Order: sequence, then C-alpha cells, then structure tokens
Amino acid sequence: MKFRKAGGALRFRVAAALVLLSAAMVANVAIAESPLPVSAGFSQQGLAHVRDYLRHEVAAGKIPGAVLLIQRHGRPVLLEDFGVLDVESKTPMTSDAIFRLYSMSKPITSVAAMMLVDDGKISLDDPLSKYIPAFANVRVAIETSEAAGKKPLATEPLVRPITILDLLRHTSGITYGFYGDSPIRKLYAASGLFDGDFDNAQLAERLAKLPLAEQPGTLWDYGHSTDVLGRVIEVVSGKSLYEFEKERLLGPLGMTDTAFTVGDSRRARVAEPLPDDYPVSSVRGLGDPVKRRRWESGGGGMVSTIADYARFAQMLLDGGTLDGRRYLRPETVRLMTSDHVSPETKIARDYFYFPSGDSGFGLGFAVRVVEDPLLPTGEYRWDGAGGTFFFIDPRDEMFAICMMQSASQRGPLQTELKTLIYRALEK
Repeated sequence: MKFRKAGGALRFRVAAALVLLSAAMVANVAIAESPLPVSAGFSQQGLAHVRDYLRHEVAAGKIPGAVLLIQRHGRPVLLEDFGVLDVESKTPMTSDAIFRLYSMSKPITSVAAMMLVDDGKISLDDPLSKYIPAFANVRVAIETSEAAGKKPLATEPLVRPITILDLLRHTSGITYGFYGDSPIRKLYAASGLFDGDFDNAQLAERLAKLPLAEQPGTLWDYGHSTDVLGRVIEVVSGKSLYEFEKERLLGPLGMTDTAFTVGDSRRARVAEPLPDDYPVSSVRGLGDPVKRRRWESGGGGMVSTIADYARFAQMLLDGGTLDGRRYLRPETVRLMTSDHVSPETKIARDYFYFPSGDSGFGLGFAVRVVEDPLLPTGEYRWDGAGGTFFFIDPRDEMFAICMMQSASQRGPLQTELKTLIYRALEK
C-alpha cells in the first residue's frame, strides 16, 4: 500500500507544529512533550485527504461538525476541528466539545467491570443472579404460530443461568426494544422500562420481569446487557456506577469531562446534531445530558470529549497502563480484545449483528478477525448511535477517534474515514 510522499521536510515540520499546537489546547490528550521528528508513517497528502473529506461532509450539510484525532506511538498525528458545535448558534467546533457517547459508553463500563474481575471480586462465570437475585427466575420467550398468523409469546425456563460473561459479550438474551419488530422487541418497547425517574437498580428489576429474547449463550443480541452490568458494578462496589468509575478509572485517567450528565457551566460546550437528524435520544429514553437524572446508563448514557477518550484508548493500547499506573492486567486486555463469539462457540448471529461479518466480539468491543488488503486483524472498536466512533490498532500501534453528532451519517462516515486513514498510513 503506497502513497506519494508530501514534499519537503519543512512542510512536515510546519504541519507537525500545527498538530502539536492544536493538541496542546486539549490538556488531557496523552501527548508527548515535543512533536514527532517523523510523520509516524503517515503521508501528509493522505492526511490532507482525510481533512478534505470531513470538510466536504460539513460543507454539504451532512454533519454539523466533528473533531478527529489520529494518534500513533503515543503522539498525535492529526488533531483537528471541523464545522460547528451547533448549526443554530453557528458556534465553531472546538477540541474540548462535549459529545453524547451513547454506546461508546459500553467499553468504559466493560473496562470498569473487568477491573473488578482483576480484583477478584467478580468472576466471568458467576451467575448474574448472584448479584441481582431477580434474574434467578427469569424466563425465555418462545414464539408460537396460530392459524390466524399471529405470533403470541410463550415462555420457557432457563437452560442455564445468565453469566457475567454473557453480559460482556451480549449473549445474555436481554435485548433492546427500539429496533426490530419481533414480538419480544415489541414487548420491551411497550413495557415502560423508562417510565419515571428510575435508577440502575430499578431498571434491572424491570428487565428481570421481562422474558429473555433467547436462551443465554446462544445468540449475540445487542441490548441492555451493559446497563445490567453497570448495576452489578454498583452491587459489588457499594457505590453508584459513576462514583466507582470516577474513583477507579475516570479520575485517575484525567477524564474530567466524562460523566452521565453535563453541568450548567459546561452546557455551552455540548455538540448538537442537525435539527432534522434522527432523534436518537428519544428511542433510548436518554434525554438531554444537561438534565440530571438518577439513571446512569452504562450502555449508553455517558458524555465525553475527544481528549478524555484518547486517554482511555491509549491506556488500552498500552496494555492497561498509562503514565505509570495500571488499570487492567495485560492479559485482561488481551482477553477483552479476543473474539468470544467465534464459530466454535456455536453462538449464532442474527440479522442485527452490528460488528459486521469481518469481526467477532470481545468483552465490550468488536474485534476484526478477517484481514483485507487495508484493514488489519486484531483491530478492536465500537461506536455510538449519535455518530461517535473509535478504533484501536495494536499492530500499527495507533488509534483514531472521531467525535461528531449525526446519527444518520455515522455508518457511511465511519467506513469512509477509516479507509482514508489507512490509505494515508504508508507501509
């Protein structure tokens, strides 16, 4: 994979200095004290294509704005803002903008749970009912057919208990009710899960009263598993999910803007979607993050900045350590980023298998298992319904994070942007 190199050492020194200056504006990004002496293996022409693509998406009115970070060998290769924070106010995008993470919350919750596994306080084989007894007697939905063509739901008992491993790899049978039209998903949607000002404990109890979509360990089914995992963390730690994460993960990493709400003093930094974009928050029961609520959704309720998430990504890329402090054991990171739904597990993949056919799923991340001429195996990643996404590439010792708020464009933008990033990486 070859790309014509940009001409001149001077051009690179200027570009590198600009990148460093932009990066320095974001205090928490894990950056070195001086710019890279070389291009970290990236073509400046290729990086220009990356910038041009995002500028075009903004100019075409597809997205309001974005912040992009590409980091390699622990130092930023590109950190740049595009477009506006809010099209109505026309406030320019800034590197400290706060974004709704939605499902990019899941890797953070998964790491927090695995810290308790490393502590010996949770085992992956533990039954969920050990921590939330209401799940001991949960039943499993089965569809039956009637002559009229209706499909009423019947239930059957569990073949085996839901485990902590099931929660981490989305094989618990606990689904979502905001996509798909199966009878069980319709039941979830109509069950009042989000009624009132509930907390994690109440949501878990409500979910335990619903039948599972399938037997545990049989199908990758994207749902409220990580929300329930957040409740397990609370039970084990004796703290709220945010209190535990702030004490053990967010605080030590310097992720000062990552939380389940946005205080009034930071409200002006929140990036907003286009007014006519798909209203993600309405389907998940997650309102505006500036409004305080008791529910701390480990599966989709966090907000963050690119600087904060860069600290998190660099810690994972470095095998669970950052700035001399260990968060996870190296073998735990390897376990989390290995495929746990491979063919030998006999775990099925339904129509809504979001990792895509080239990837398996680890403990909180999609894991690429099929190599093509551009994208390496071993890369792990996830995204959020609002448009944010990241990927970590251990082979090339790099990661990239794109923060933007456009639910309708997240799929096409993620695919194209990742392709451009790898084309810019000279082999």
